Amino acid sequence: MSTIAFNKVAEKFPGAVLERYTDRAGSEWLVTSRESLTDVMSLLKNDPELDFKIFTSIDCVDRLLLPDNDPRFELVYFAYSVIRREHVRVKVRVTEDDPTVPTLTGVYLGANWWERFCWDFYGIKFLGHPNPRRILMYEEFKGHPLRKDYGLRDRQPLIPERPLKDLFRGPGTSGPAA
Repeated sequence: MSTIAFNKVAEKFPGAVLERYTDRAGSEWLVTSRESLTDVMSLLKNDPELDFKIFTSIDCVDRLLLPDNDPRFELVYFAYSVIRREHVRVKVRVTEDDPTVPTLTGVYLGANWWERFCWDFYGIKFLGHPNPRRILMYEEFKGHPLRKDYGLRDRQPLIPERPLKDLFRGPGTSGPAA
């Protein structure tokens, strides 16, 4: 699928390619180092021949229960090129001791939400992120719920209920809409 793109990455940044493989569905994958991630994704987006301008998503994989689980986490980045009609899949492996990766919000604005999601649910920190706070869980939540070692029966601290604005009826109304 994206053989030409990965060849160009390997040619321009030879030290950035840690591994390349084709999965059983025939899709190409590239594994890069976290230090090279910004350069690799910038090349994929800004090279006029490649033009991977649509950022699709970031997913995180917790490999704790797998036989080969070092490093523990994998971040998987997906982008799409309308001109080439191809998807690109780039992986970055992250250790549990240092779960940090440079942010891609300078390259793709759409990475903002996905990076916050990975922080919120897996505890991966994105260095240089413009708004590094939780996105779906409340701020007082302890831990990261999609990690494999998160306690199934863990209790969260009680927090006072926050007042909500009435978005439907507007301020100053205190009853059902007439």
